[in-house]
Amino acid sequence: VDALAAAVRSALASPARLRAPADPPGRVGSDSGASAGPGAVPDSDARLAEAEAMFAWVQDVLADAGLDRPAGPTTRTWSDRVDAVLLRPWVGLPVLLAVMWALFELVTVAAAPLMDAVDAALNGWLGGGLQTVLRPAPDWVASFVVDGVLAGVATVASFVPLMALMFVAVALLEDSGYLARAAFVADRAMRALGLDGRAVLPLVVGFGCNLPALSGTRVLPHARQRLLTGLLVPLTSCTARLTVYLMLASIFFPRSPGTAVLGMYVGSALLVVGVGALLRRTAFRDLVREPFVLALPAYQRPRLRAIAASTWVRVRAFVTKAGAIIVATLSVVWVLMAVPATGGHTVADVPVEDSVYGRVAEGISPVFAPAGFADWHASAALMTGFVAKEVVVGSMAQTYAVAEPEDPSLPGDLGSQLAATFDRTSGGAPAAAALAFMVFVLAYTPCLATLAEQARLFGWRWTTGAVAAQLVLAWVLAVGVFQVGRLL
Repeated sequence: VDALAAAVRSALASPARLRAPADPPGRVGSDSGASAGPGAVPDSDARLAEAEAMFAWVQDVLADAGLDRPAGPTTRTWSDRVDAVLLRPWVGLPVLLAVMWALFELVTVAAAPLMDAVDAALNGWLGGGLQTVLRPAPDWVASFVVDGVLAGVATVASFVPLMALMFVAVALLEDSGYLARAAFVADRAMRALGLDGRAVLPLVVGFGCNLPALSGTRVLPHARQRLLTGLLVPLTSCTARLTVYLMLASIFFPRSPGTAVLGMYVGSALLVVGVGALLRRTAFRDLVREPFVLALPAYQRPRLRAIAASTWVRVRAFVTKAGAIIVATLSVVWVLMAVPATGGHTVADVPVEDSVYGRVAEGISPVFAPAGFADWHASAALMTGFVAKEVVVGSMAQTYAVAEPEDPSLPGDLGSQLAATFDRTSGGAPAAAALAFMVFVLAYTPCLATLAEQARLFGWRWTTGAVAAQLVLAWVLAVGVFQVGRLL
């Protein structure tokens, strides 16, 4: 305490030496890039001069305190030795790709039996019980409760294990310290988009769920960076799309379904880079590139309690935010499928193709003729997928009036129906048409929950424009994939 008091007295005796440089507006550390407006470009020379003045003052203070002497030799930690290899691009990038591949293999293999158990419990045991309880009621009431509301609840619940495994895996990578290294390794690629390596964090989370990924854009320093990243997040292939990939890959690419699914994720990454580079050279030409500074935490053993809490929060957000939309959507789909569009049928006793739902889907199906899947079953699935990708497979099963497969890799009757349909609509190139359908699912709007979050963060003008651009992009890519694929 005496030494500290002496140091304070000495400092007060020469206040000029310890007075920091004046803080002009827009000094280093302020959020001038965000507050100056989307079109403003900070004066780089002025900011550099302010930074140099600040560091010169810091050096003077350290000299007065006797702390400017060279530090002694440092001890290389285990983290330092690992980073000496892992942070090299020729090692770090392959490792990052390998970690991503292992992550998705874990999720697809481990989640399937859990999803089957949840679906069997709800649609089987609970559905049968509700049918018994509602037997005195009109048939359409029981059908609405079981095939509409309960089907939506079962869809949400069956995806909970998949989402939980994904969130746990991402939390393990984050808490162990690896995600910070992933940001460092990805910095060069992100800077090509006008972003820094921190942008890779919400983009990686987007492969789990686009909704929390949009919230994660807040780690970026400026509004324009957050907006650009928020427009790219929907192009990351969330786990909700995974079921569609698995089912179609097992039907049309039976020899290498895993490769087909991995290809969709690689395509998603290429789509993010390509669209980001295009936006960077058009609507975001004014985006300022800044030096990337990121603390690399030491590698550590993941904290299980923190991971469990993080996973619970994310899964709860998925259930509460997306769950209501999914249940409501499937209920609306049931109504559209139950109301006849022609005479001779009663409510809830009408073939799907004669319902209002089937007629709307049939009306838009010619749009997909150049992509090889101009069939109302496919367009109907895409209609419900606009609201939530989790219900695409269930919608297909409903339109074909077959049981929804418990395991997407074993589609059963639904697989036979889809194979026949795509063979007919593609003119004998069903694999090319199926791949085009998968690409369309990858590129077009993720879900209404994501749209609502985008609108909240960035406004409806940007969100509406993004939806239109995604639909056009998805259609163009699907057409290109089919037209090239059918020739191979």
